[in-house]
Amino acid sequence: MATLPKEFQLSKVRNIGIIAHIDAGKTTTTERILYYTGMTHKIGEVHDGAATTDYMEQERERGITITAAAISAVWNNHQINVIDTPGHVDFTAEVQRSLRVLDGGVVVFDGVAGVEPQSETVWRQANEYGVPRMCFVNKIDRVGANFDRCVQMVRDRLSGNPVPIQLPYGEGADFKGIIDLVKMKLLVYSGEMGREISELEIPASHIEAAETARAEMIEKVVEHDDVLMEAFFNGEDISEDNLVRVMRKATIDGKIHPVLCGSALKNSGVQRVLDFVVDLLPSPLDIEAIQGVDPDDADDENAPKIIRQAADSEPLSALVFKIITDPFVGRIGFVRVYSGVLRAGTSLLNSSKGKTEKVGRIVRLFADRREDIEEVHAGDIAAILAPKVSFTGDTLCDPAKPILLENIKFPEPVIEVAIEPDSKVDQDKMGEALRKLAEEDPTFRVSSDPALGQTKIAGMGELHLEILVDRMKREFNVQAKVGVPRVAYREAITKLARIDTIFKKQSGGSGQYARCVVEFQPFNDETDDITLVKDGVLFVDAIKGGSVPREFIEPIRKGLVDALSAGVMAGYPVIKVKASLVDGSYHDVDSSEQAFRIAGSMCAKDGVRSAGPVILEPMMKVEVVVPEEYTGSVVGDLSSRRGIIQGMTNRVDGSAVVTSNVPLSEMFGYATNLRGFTQGRGSFTMEFAQYTIAPTSIAEEVISGKR
Repeated sequence: MATLPKEFQLSKVRNIGIIAHIDAGKTTTTERILYYTGMTHKIGEVHDGAATTDYMEQERERGITITAAAISAVWNNHQINVIDTPGHVDFTAEVQRSLRVLDGGVVVFDGVAGVEPQSETVWRQANEYGVPRMCFVNKIDRVGANFDRCVQMVRDRLSGNPVPIQLPYGEGADFKGIIDLVKMKLLVYSGEMGREISELEIPASHIEAAETARAEMIEKVVEHDDVLMEAFFNGEDISEDNLVRVMRKATIDGKIHPVLCGSALKNSGVQRVLDFVVDLLPSPLDIEAIQGVDPDDADDENAPKIIRQAADSEPLSALVFKIITDPFVGRIGFVRVYSGVLRAGTSLLNSSKGKTEKVGRIVRLFADRREDIEEVHAGDIAAILAPKVSFTGDTLCDPAKPILLENIKFPEPVIEVAIEPDSKVDQDKMGEALRKLAEEDPTFRVSSDPALGQTKIAGMGELHLEILVDRMKREFNVQAKVGVPRVAYREAITKLARIDTIFKKQSGGSGQYARCVVEFQPFNDETDDITLVKDGVLFVDAIKGGSVPREFIEPIRKGLVDALSAGVMAGYPVIKVKASLVDGSYHDVDSSEQAFRIAGSMCAKDGVRSAGPVILEPMMKVEVVVPEEYTGSVVGDLSSRRGIIQGMTNRVDGSAVVTSNVPLSEMFGYATNLRGFTQGRGSFTMEFAQYTIAPTSIAEEVISGKR
C-alpha cells in the first residue's frame, strides 16, 4: 500500500473529480487510478460488486455509485485527491457539492454513447463553479465506439472547446493502442493489468492522420500564447515542454478541454490520464483565491469581500462539503481547507452558525478506510470525526479572523412519499434514522403532516428515496411501510395584484399596528435579478419617504416568506413571486417587528388569492435508449403520459434515442413498463427540467387531494 508524501508541497497537490453520466466508466477508471498509484494491490470491478469506492451495500448490489467517495493517491511525486462521483441524476447533489470544492475534473464519456443527459448536467455544474476539465473518451474498445463523434458532441452539445491530444489506434474490436499526439508515439499497454507501456513508432497507415491531428492540436493551443503562435506560424518546431506549459495554462483558464481516449476496463490509457492530471490540471495555487465575507455581513449583498490565499500562513478557512454517518464513530465531515492549517485538538468557529466546533481526530480518506493525521494544510481535503455543530455547507475558520464562505446551493426535492413505522419501537428509531440521513443528504427532506399524522420524506427521484429507505432498514434496523410516491407540486401567480393590509389589535395597554402595501407579480427570469431571490421570494424594498421604518422591512419580508411557504390552493410552496413593498404606515407606540411580520403574512395570503394562483407540476427531461424497432412503442407510450417529444436520433450501434419532456406524475413505474415492451432492452434517464402550469383537470385533482 503506497503512502502519501510526508513533505507537503502545495504545487504538487491535485484535487480532482471523476464526473460523467451513469455507466460511462467513472468507477472503473477510479479503480485503475488506485491500482496504478499503488493504493490497492487488486483491481475491484464494478460488475463483481468489488469496487473500492463503491463501498456501500446498495452500490455493490446495483452496480452504481450512490455517494461520492474520496481517495488520496500518489503519482509522479504528486498527491492526487480523487472524488469518484455518482452518475445517476437522483444523486446529482453529490456531484454538485464535490465540484464546489474541487480544483479540476476528468469528464468521462462512453465511446459509443458520447455525450449523454447527465454528461450535460455535470458539465453545466462544472461551468457554474468554473472547474477546469479534461475529457477521457472511455470504452473505445466497444463495438460502435467513435472517438471523432464524441469530440464533435462535446463541441455541439456542451459548447466546449475539445482539443484531442490522443487518437485511438483502431476502434471497437480493432482497438490496439493509443496514438499520443504530444509524444508522437504509439502507446501499447500489455503485461499484468496493463502495467507495461510500450512507446512505439506510429505505423505508416496512421502517420498522416496523426500529423494532421497534431498540427490542429498545436494550432489550437498556441492561440493562447503570442510567442508560441509566432514560432508556429514561422514553421519552427514547438518543444513538448512548451506545448504542455501553454496547454496547462489554457486548460486552467477554461479555454480548452484536452481530450484523451482509452479503455479503463481493458487497462489502456489510464496511466496517461494520470500524467495529464499532473501536467494540465491546477494545483490549489493555480486557482483564484477563495472569497468570503464577514459573518456579521452575511445578509448584506454589497458587503466587502475577504480574500484568503491558499497558504499555510493565512488564517484558517475551510468548508464542510459532505457529511456521512459511520456506525462506529458517528458523523464524519469531509472538509476542504482553503487557507491556513487545520489541526487536531483545536477549537474553531463555525461562522455559518456562530458556534464553536472542537476538532478532535482528523483522518485521510481512502473510500471506507481512514488514516489518522495531525493536520491538514491549505489546499488539501480530509475529514474530521464526530463534528458536533458542523454540517454540509458550513464554514470553519479561525475565531480571531472570522470569514463566511459561500454556501452550497442544492436543488429542491421533486418527489415525496409517506412513511409509517411498523411498531412503537420502530417509530422511535425511525425519527433518529431519518434525522441522520437528512444530515448526510441536503436534498432529502423530512416533514410531518399533523392533519394526517404522517411522516413524509422527499427526494430527487424514486431511486433516491428507495436507496434511503433501504439504508434506514439495513443500517438503522428500522422496519417501515412506504406509501405511494407523490409529486412535489408548487403554486404560482399569473398576474399583478396590489394589496393594502392593516393589522390592528387593541386589548388594553399598548396594542399592535402595522400597515404594508405590497405589489405581487410573477418574476421575470430575463429582466429580474434572480441572484437576489432569497427563501424562494424576490423581495424588493421600494419604500420612499420612510413610511415604513428600516427596522420593520425585514420582518415584513419574513412574514411574506412564512405565508408563501404554503400556498392558498393546495398548501404547496408558492414560487417565482416578486413582492415589492411600495408603501405602509406605522404607529409610534403600537408598531413592532411582530406586528409587521403578521401584516406581511396576511398580505401575502391575500396577494396570492388575488394574483391568479395556479398549480405548477414538475416536468422531467426524459431520454430513452432502445433498439430502433421499439421506437414507435416508446413514442406512443410517452405521448400517452402527456409527454412532448423533443427529438429522435439513431446511433451507429442500432439503438435509437428518444428525448421528451414528461410530467413527473406520469413517470412512476415507467422502468417496469419500459422493460415490459422492450423485452428488457430499453433504458432511460430522467432529470428535472422545469415547473409548468398544470392542466385544469390535474390541478383540480391536486387541490382535492386525489394526487
